[in-house]
Amino acid sequence: MSVICTHKGGFFSTCSVRLKKIVDYINLKKEMPSCVDSSKLFNWYKVKKGGDVTFDYFQHYDNIKDITTCNKINYHPSHQFINYVNVDYNNVIPIVKKYFSPSNNINNIINNIEYKYGLIYDNICVLLYRGNDKIKETKLCGYAEYLKYANLLMKNNPNILFLIQSDETGFIKFMTKKFPDNSFYFKDEIRHIKKSKSTVDKIKGNKNCEYSKNYLAITIIMSKCKYVLCGSGNCSIWVMFYRENNDNVCQYLKGKWHNTIKSI
Repeated sequence: MSVICTHKGGFFSTCSVRLKKIVDYINLKKEMPSCVDSSKLFNWYKVKKGGDVTFDYFQHYDNIKDITTCNKINYHPSHQFINYVNVDYNNVIPIVKKYFSPSNNINNIINNIEYKYGLIYDNICVLLYRGNDKIKETKLCGYAEYLKYANLLMKNNPNILFLIQSDETGFIKFMTKKFPDNSFYFKDEIRHIKKSKSTVDKIKGNKNCEYSKNYLAITIIMSKCKYVLCGSGNCSIWVMFYRENNDNVCQYLKGKWHNTIKSI
């Protein structure tokens, strides 16, 4: 039996809908779907209309073996706006591994970025700010609210590096000014715009294909870092999925920070 997925939206919003369709099928049928038709997904990121580009991003699920689940999986796209402590990691992660493991192409992008920037994950804290049109869905904090936890981390680890990741130019400028000697961002691999209620995918859509692949790779890179400070949304929860937990994470959600970093 097959699952047919349809959705129009951003990259990780689309991933969340695809995941939900798969989870719903498994919960109902008590088995993995034999086919996941994603040909109507990721339309913003196709160079040419039509076709299925899923496997440009992810390995074919038939190549991922030994994934089984017996329990009912608790997942819904609205979980982007829950405390990530409460994500059903035990049951969701096997599904993510089977249907969202990075393709060889994405792994090559990861390797190239790691080499180019000399990444040492045990010494990096991610400052992830998904802004712009996300304000239509949830409350966003001010840039300065990241500083409390960032400064505490730096106090306990003076050699820490901050990886700044945002779709808002202002956040990148603000954080690079606050941490001029121990921060960096992926200058050639990301796109960012002045604060707006639109999305970078629509404003700079002619390169969506290239940069969506970069951003998937960067999301996996962020998941490997020692610490993560983030807001709430699809981008953040997919960092947790690839991280396979929310250890060492500070998450801003509906006006409050939820901290699992034990050292601060």
